[in-house]
Amino acid sequence: MYGYSGGRYESYSMHGRMEPRINDPSANAEQLQSIPAESHMGLSCGNPVAQGSIKEGETVLDLGSGGGIDVFLAAAKVWFTGRVIGLDMSDDMVSLARRNAANKGLKPPHVAFVKASLTENLPIQDGSVDCVLCKLKLMKEVYRVLKPGRRVVLDDIIAQKLFPESLRSNLAAYIGCISGAISLKEYQELMENAGFKGLTKSYSLKNASDLNVYTQDSSIECRAPAIQKPGYCEPKNSTRGVTQTSSSCTTAKSTVAAPSDIGDLNEWARTYQIYARKSDGPITAESVPDSALKNWWDAYPTPLSSPDALECDQVADLVRNLDAGAQSFAVVDVRRNDHGGGHVRGSVQKPAQTFYDDLPKFYEEHKGTKQVIFYCGSSNGRGPRCAKWYQDYLNQQGNSQSRALIMAGGIRQWLSMFKEQEDLVDFD
Repeated sequence: MYGYSGGRYESYSMHGRMEPRINDPSANAEQLQSIPAESHMGLSCGNPVAQGSIKEGETVLDLGSGGGIDVFLAAAKVWFTGRVIGLDMSDDMVSLARRNAANKGLKPPHVAFVKASLTENLPIQDGSVDCVLCKLKLMKEVYRVLKPGRRVVLDDIIAQKLFPESLRSNLAAYIGCISGAISLKEYQELMENAGFKGLTKSYSLKNASDLNVYTQDSSIECRAPAIQKPGYCEPKNSTRGVTQTSSSCTTAKSTVAAPSDIGDLNEWARTYQIYARKSDGPITAESVPDSALKNWWDAYPTPLSSPDALECDQVADLVRNLDAGAQSFAVVDVRRNDHGGGHVRGSVQKPAQTFYDDLPKFYEEHKGTKQVIFYCGSSNGRGPRCAKWYQDYLNQQGNSQSRALIMAGGIRQWLSMFKEQEDLVDFD
């Protein structure tokens, strides 16, 4: 969490240690005062952020981000000069995490949550990430997105010896994340096949928590213990139980009694924190993308509306016949770096990359405008996307007085038709 002291912002870690941060005039101490309570779903098995050696200015990727707890903890470490991306397969989790972020004033590109399948290619650029927080199954993708010399941090349960089938099936019914544990040798083979060579040189393994905590009660709940590893599965007297898989714990009514023949679980498996580095290599400004995300718009909700389009000559008629007594339309240019070279005279520039975050303010400015017309280079991407977002927002507000439209063909079509007509074209 954050506070302000002696002219600079400071970060308080989970263990109460104060970490000095640079004074950033854009920082809002109230917005970043605490981690959102709703982000801690208790669905993970460890606290990889604590072992990630995350530094200011880095790009961090969290696979299976849930409500966002690890993303927010990492964001506190990378500060405003870094970026943290959370990927999750669940629409509900991504929506929850985005709400949690919005409530604290955190938004892309600093903090982004994206829906993505965690079983196929990740929507992340090659060599763009400094630290990945994840589970084992995506190691080849993790190796691809890491910058040379950068790292991955895992919290996992590793089998100490081969489980007999009777014990494995018993554990599977009761404690899924232990029953699915593999041996250290198998772990090493999977990591090396992904590209992480040399287990003893590349990894630091530390024995973590006592696994007998799983068998001390017939009712298990995933929640954060008072100390040590936040988010692992801990017994608790509760009306809730859990059903678990090898990768997570989900709340459900438990009907399975605690197995009596397990004995000391620490003889069968142990919890490890694993740290691996990608092989070293040159890192140049040209080799690192501006954004780790392949598509910046993945950080925002998919729009639902389908606004109508106006042809360029229809928009030209509006511009030429503007009623001086009332603003019945507005033209919005959503280009950013490619804004030069001419634009529709009288249009306002609202870059698409920040448009969604600015929707409330934009709505207040244009909620009484009958037609809000969006365009970009060719009106095949950014223009239609922003128009859809605005129409979605209008629908949410119950506003039928204003509507979003798209200028077909974008500025390319406009300039091909009207470039020499000063009443229709303006230049920066």
